[in-house]
Amino acid sequence: MTPERSLMVFSGRGTPDLAAKVAEKLGIELGKVDIRTFADGEIYVKYMESIRDADVFIIQSTCRPVNENLVELLIMTQAARLGSAHRVTVVLPWMAYSRQDKKSCPREPITARLVADMLEAAGADRVITMDLHAGQLQGFFSVPVDHMTALSMIADYFKLKGLKDMVVVSPDAGGLKTAKRLADRLQCEVAVLTKLRPEHNVSRVMHVIGDVAGKTAIIIDDIIDTAGTLVNGVQALVDKGAKEVYASCTHPVLSHPAYERIAASQLKEVVVTDTIPLREDVDHQKIVVLSTAGILADTIKAVFTGESVSELFQGENQLF
Repeated sequence: MTPERSLMVFSGRGTPDLAAKVAEKLGIELGKVDIRTFADGEIYVKYMESIRDADVFIIQSTCRPVNENLVELLIMTQAARLGSAHRVTVVLPWMAYSRQDKKSCPREPITARLVADMLEAAGADRVITMDLHAGQLQGFFSVPVDHMTALSMIADYFKLKGLKDMVVVSPDAGGLKTAKRLADRLQCEVAVLTKLRPEHNVSRVMHVIGDVAGKTAIIIDDIIDTAGTLVNGVQALVDKGAKEVYASCTHPVLSHPAYERIAASQLKEVVVTDTIPLREDVDHQKIVVLSTAGILADTIKAVFTGESVSELFQGENQLF
């Protein structure tokens, strides 16, 4: 008399291509859901098939337009809960507001905590996410959080390129642990940039710590936003004698004027993932996109079948 749970995957309008790839990897079709925006901007969601007692996974990156995609995700989550889903898992490849994770000065919000509270209030039983900006974000949730990483995929890409005399560069001291893990995989040394950030989205690279002369530098970060820090770092590395500079990140936020800065810089390539779709109307010839669909599909399958998620990464999915 025990019913079998069904696995159902649905997509919001934030990352439909990624969701379609995940469903294909799982060997199932995306669930049918009707999502509309009314004339006044309100969002309407209706699941077009029964989700009663199903294991529902909702794939949605809260990328641009950030607030619209976030509210859409909240509404989809509540609609699944009210539709009597057995469990609702939010698959959040890119978590918006993740950089607002602490109070840097008086009278500031901790907006990342607010987003976590809203997802739980909407009815999320579990969250799957990728390369969070900081480790404490996992503690903002009261529900289980499965944290994925694209580091091994990025490392494999650079291994296949067969680059010589590599050095992995962290854009700041906070990213040194991640840079060291990538360097260990590539069997090379680590360098670090020091920077001053006088205000939001503004930075100035001060020094390069480490030997980069005559080497191929690979800058590793979790996010590239306006690319100001990135291009300043590239110039600092070139000035210190680096022969080639590559960059990589998991989340290509790439706000204006990032695409123009990357195109005009001395970067050889920027390796990113598809947690956030690239804009179609800009030059991104230097940008290489790796798909996270396989990682997310394997994680969804492990969660659905009750298997270990950390074993997918040999326990190395926490980079903090």
